[in-house]
Amino acid sequence: MENSNYKILLVDDEADILEFLSYNLKKAGYNVLTANNGRDAIKLAKQYLPHLIILDVMMPEMDGIETCEEMRKLPVLNNTVVAFLTARNEDYSQIAGFEAGADDYIAKPIKPKVLISRVSALLKRFGKTEEGAEGVETGIIKHGNLVIDREKYTVTNNGVELSLPRKEFSLLLLLISKPEKVFTRDEIYTSIWGDTIVVGDRTIDVHIRKLREKIGEEYIKTVKGVGYKFVD
Repeated sequence: MENSNYKILLVDDEADILEFLSYNLKKAGYNVLTANNGRDAIKLAKQYLPHLIILDVMMPEMDGIETCEEMRKLPVLNNTVVAFLTARNEDYSQIAGFEAGADDYIAKPIKPKVLISRVSALLKRFGKTEEGAEGVETGIIKHGNLVIDREKYTVTNNGVELSLPRKEFSLLLLLISKPEKVFTRDEIYTSIWGDTIVVGDRTIDVHIRKLREKIGEEYIKTVKGVGYKFVD
């Protein structure tokens, strides 16, 4: 897909940051929308369905975490990639972001060439939520009380539909593709996030914990020092 076919929504309450990001992304050929607060960002996201949302964490009234949580409740944005833009490197901030449904972090300040490289890498993941689940055919996947519809992008447990952000859905597909196989952390990183995206060490743990909360503790087993597996 050409850059001009990609829509990117930038959300930041600082005008100079929006101007910097917007200028460089438009220069690279992307279609860029901007918002300076969370509420406007949600409205724009629902209307224009961007491929990528770059969202500042620290904003007044509705911050980036809350905005991301609200966006992830919208089925039309299931495939949208969300990256937080932040100068904060604390673990708790990243964990909160991933729990809210973010795919990655972009640290500021950031140089134009690095920005374009990161955006390109993130957009390569758009619409590829099923790549990590090798061996699973398109359609309905049933396992115990779990029913996964890959085409409708839905998961139900005991007949109750679950709200799974894009990365949690991809992670579940990967693990269930080969029950009892232990997927190493490296395998999970590569399949779900890709080699070009750098995420924190605790990212997988956060996503696994959220998955267990939704589908039940019994399905996913931790193999200490190695990784995780889906219990058959």
